[in-house]
Amino acid sequence: MNKLLGEKIKALRCLKNLTQEQIANEIGISRQKYARIEKGMNNVNLDVLAKIAKVLDVSVADITRVLDETPVVAYRVNEDEHSQEAILDMIDLFYANKHLYEKLTIDE
Repeated sequence: MNKLLGEKIKALRCLKNLTQEQIANEIGISRQKYARIEKGMNNVNLDVLAKIAKVLDVSVADITRVLDETPVVAYRVNEDEHSQEAILDMIDLFYANKHLYEKLTIDE
């Protein structure tokens, strides 16, 4: 979540042609702390978010909207072959265990 907010804040800052230092000075924090916010390394409380929004001339909702647009279940969006392979391996293992269970219960 912090990473998404940070990316959105960075994009809005770049649109306004502002530097990290300019925004940090305006909201009263160090440039390093502001940089960590953009990288998603620091939590952003509502007070700081409101200050950033004011400097960027946007609403807090404009920044946080990115959270609503992001899919909740990321693995369904990911088309990584390794992920698909792992899922197929799990299904194979499930059916192998099911078959073994049925064989053991029939023999009893």
